[in-house]
Amino acid sequence: MPGLSSADHSVSPPLVTIPRDFNAAYDLIERNLRAGRSGKTAFIDDAGSITYGQLAERANRAANALKGLGLGLEDRVMLAHLDTVDFPSVFLGAIKAGIVPIAGNTLLTTADYEFMLNDSRAKALVVSEQLLPTFAPLLEKSSGKLPFLQHVIVSGKDAHSQLSLQQLMAKAGTACEPAETTCDDACFWLYSSGSTGTPKGTVHMHAHLIQTAELYAIPVLGIREDDLVFSAAKLFFAYGLGNSLTFPMAVGATAVLMAERPTPASVFQRLQQRKPTIFYGVPTLYAALLASPDIPKRDALNLRVCTSAGEALPADIGERWTKHFGVEILDGIGSTEMLHIFVSNRPGEVRYGTTGKAVPGYALRVVDDAGHQVKTGEIGELQINGPTSASCYWNNRAKSRATFMGDWTRSGDKYTVDEAGYYTYSGRTDDMLKVGGIYVSPFEVEGALLTHPDVLEAAVIGQADADQLVKPKAYIVTKAGVTADAALAEKLQQHVKSKLAPYKYPRWVEFASELPKTATGKIQRFKLRAKSQTDVK
Repeated sequence: MPGLSSADHSVSPPLVTIPRDFNAAYDLIERNLRAGRSGKTAFIDDAGSITYGQLAERANRAANALKGLGLGLEDRVMLAHLDTVDFPSVFLGAIKAGIVPIAGNTLLTTADYEFMLNDSRAKALVVSEQLLPTFAPLLEKSSGKLPFLQHVIVSGKDAHSQLSLQQLMAKAGTACEPAETTCDDACFWLYSSGSTGTPKGTVHMHAHLIQTAELYAIPVLGIREDDLVFSAAKLFFAYGLGNSLTFPMAVGATAVLMAERPTPASVFQRLQQRKPTIFYGVPTLYAALLASPDIPKRDALNLRVCTSAGEALPADIGERWTKHFGVEILDGIGSTEMLHIFVSNRPGEVRYGTTGKAVPGYALRVVDDAGHQVKTGEIGELQINGPTSASCYWNNRAKSRATFMGDWTRSGDKYTVDEAGYYTYSGRTDDMLKVGGIYVSPFEVEGALLTHPDVLEAAVIGQADADQLVKPKAYIVTKAGVTADAALAEKLQQHVKSKLAPYKYPRWVEFASELPKTATGKIQRFKLRAKSQTDVK
């Protein structure tokens, strides 16, 4: 089967050639074996490491193990798996066999997993032993809650009376021909975070993985074979999947995987011990790292570039990171629907406070509520035309039609674009405020608040005043040791007035110990709006 894609980066947009007969896993694995990297380390996790040659064998074993259970072309298997070397082994093995893996968020509830397993009709579940208790109520034979699930495969030392992934792979054969898939076949699913409702199964095709590497990772990020990469963002969602799997495998680099949740302590441990050259984070984490009392000195790390996505990066955080570590953060925006980043800052051309310019291969437009393009500098919804747009939301035609509009995909994000082609985030479509008839971006107000030395995190929503007129309200998480009182609230209000137009300042300031977030680090402002409405009542 033809497996290798090629890209010509001398033209804009790049011309990425992918043959009709194509298997994404075969491509990513074989390109490294053919390049003579069989003995090179592919992945390092908390327990050890595997080479590209070992990864190829493990993927074949996983493919054969799944086929041995009766799974075949287009059947689905859900992965609820921590970031270890078993994740890429099973994920790629399933794809090579033509089976469709669903990368599941490892931080969800039992009810979430019940919905996703039934919605996807997955025939098998591969779950890390540590996560098994969350599934336990669903797996009782008498429950009848999972009518489509046939096999539960546990990854770990104790399978707890279920099938053992390690035993299945040990018994499986080491040779496996790739399934006869095409570039347009369903390859894998990612469920949306469900931050505003029921999670949506987002279906991606075999052509999509390598497109993100060829269009963003190689020409924009500049990833190289000699890079060691570390992503705090996990493999289960789009950003992390590209960061830790697709991008390094596309060029033969090495990825560091971390099973535990990213905290300043766990992240700095890997940054100092492993010495990665590329680090991928999210704005909330960068803020926490900068606020850590254990922040290392510049020469303790070996970074040459960092990236940020998930939410727009406040300018102050980017500037302070670069000042301390001497390395830029390339802020960008991607989505589950587009698979990875389609707008990004470039090395040496970073403008903090903006999301950067269009990634080659993607066309962008900013439109008003009627679908007409707005003028330069005006706020509108960002829409994307690119080769990695998902084919649909599974079993959700109405939302598919509303999001995937022919060649264009709606982002749900409000943006402006300047004369130089730099895009600036203004908030989610449903987060925008109209104060005195003028649009106010919550993100702009949050950015101003974050420049105050006492503020760690900020979220701004709209709240009606006594006259039922909408005004900004701020929720603030202060840095450690700061006294959160009325005096500080007034200082923060005056601080915003000194930075922005007076009508944009928060009329109310409420302090919180933490802000509600999705697993990808996005602030769930809809929960704050609900709380605010309850408080008013």
